[in-house]
Amino acid sequence: MTYETIKIETDERGVATLTLNQPEKHNALSPLMVSELTTAASELGKDEKIRVVVLTGTGKSFCAGGDLGWMREQFSASREARVEEAMKLASMLRDLNELPKPLIGRIQGHAFGGGIGMMAVCDIAIGTEDVRFALTETRLGLIPATISPYVLARMGEGKARRVFMSGKMFQGYEAVDLDLLAKAVPVDVLDEAIEAEIKPYFSTAPAAVTRAKAYARSLGPVIDDKAILRSAEALANAWETPEAVEGVGAFFEKRKPNWLT
Repeated sequence: MTYETIKIETDERGVATLTLNQPEKHNALSPLMVSELTTAASELGKDEKIRVVVLTGTGKSFCAGGDLGWMREQFSASREARVEEAMKLASMLRDLNELPKPLIGRIQGHAFGGGIGMMAVCDIAIGTEDVRFALTETRLGLIPATISPYVLARMGEGKARRVFMSGKMFQGYEAVDLDLLAKAVPVDVLDEAIEAEIKPYFSTAPAAVTRAKAYARSLGPVIDDKAILRSAEALANAWETPEAVEGVGAFFEKRKPNWLT
């Protein structure tokens, strides 16, 4: 299948590299990218030749969060439309989270907002030491809602609360301490580190890996339809607040929101 915002390349071993491929937009999550990632997750999950999936991006950013065009649409959308769009994002994240293949995050660039969610659904993520991260939603008067089930499952509540509300920037080694990354490595050894995570899977039974992943997921925090709908509604609620109107409006008007002095 041909995609516009992503690409999939598979080597002779059955390692599929799923690449966010809109570097000029910092791989921001547009409605089209969300749709294509949903389709890709389904295709990769069904392909018996695929043993491992590597999720990465092109350019300076792994994923900068929500696409600006999408944000403009949400600014004036109805509550029903906001919930519907949030559900599409949340469902895509669930599909990647439950992908019946090992999913290894190769975090080559910065990740903000929804990009943190994309990292959190990986079974393991490795990034470079100089990469910057932040959950930036509260800077706009919003909250990190649809990604929250996956971020909290990855970090745990205590560690997540260190960065969930503050919007502060942090780098590779702190991301390791927060359990968001398994390792932070120099950029010139990133591919070597990813290969070290891929290699053990060729000694495992593929169906057993699928069953083990599903069982591990069943023992973790519950991320079911109810939890996903709750996260979508939380985002819709946030969009309706005066702070979101001010924060998002200030962002597009290139001015400071009224809580900054």
